[in-house]
Amino acid sequence: MDNLIRLKKVVKELSGMSDDDFELSAPYWQFKTYQKGEFYNEYKNVCRYLGFVLTGFFRIYKYHEQTKTEKNMLFFSANQFMSSFKSFLSQLSCEYYTESMTEADILYIHYDHLQMLYRTSPAWERFGRLFAEAALHMVMTNTEGFLFQKPEERYQTLLEVHPDIFQFIPLYHIASYLGIEGPSLSRIRKRVQQKEKESRLV
Repeated sequence: MDNLIRLKKVVKELSGMSDDDFELSAPYWQFKTYQKGEFYNEYKNVCRYLGFVLTGFFRIYKYHEQTKTEKNMLFFSANQFMSSFKSFLSQLSCEYYTESMTEADILYIHYDHLQMLYRTSPAWERFGRLFAEAALHMVMTNTEGFLFQKPEERYQTLLEVHPDIFQFIPLYHIASYLGIEGPSLSRIRKRVQQKEKESRLV
């Protein structure tokens, strides 16, 4: 499927935008392939692009200088909009890294072009509001999950959003996102797989 057609489908699902309104944005979307380990946005840089993931996986993570460790905060995969949301929406420097975890293809649009679309098109202004609301919902759901859910519940939620994540992302990155150690993740996977197997036999 043509990349812009895929993007249009998701934009329409989010905002109900017409084909004619979507076509206003067509000249501004650019295509890029990222190599594994390449940064979409780096620490202290302003995130100036909204991305739409076509293939591959990305992560947002925070690097802790004192402990020399990384904490994964969000993953992005196919058909999701991607940015360092706080930096993109405020146009202030970012406290996080956004990195490609695999070879990945995206479409992206510059912040200034998106703002121009918001000013000139009510349909795109509506998209902007709904996108900001969806980003807030994603971040709050992630935060609440970390605070109030057990790791196994967060694991199952992660699989609902990214069902093929274990095919592409090393276990230690997933364990970091869940806030647990690798052996705990292995035990959770084993329990969940056993429950699924038992449910199929019923």
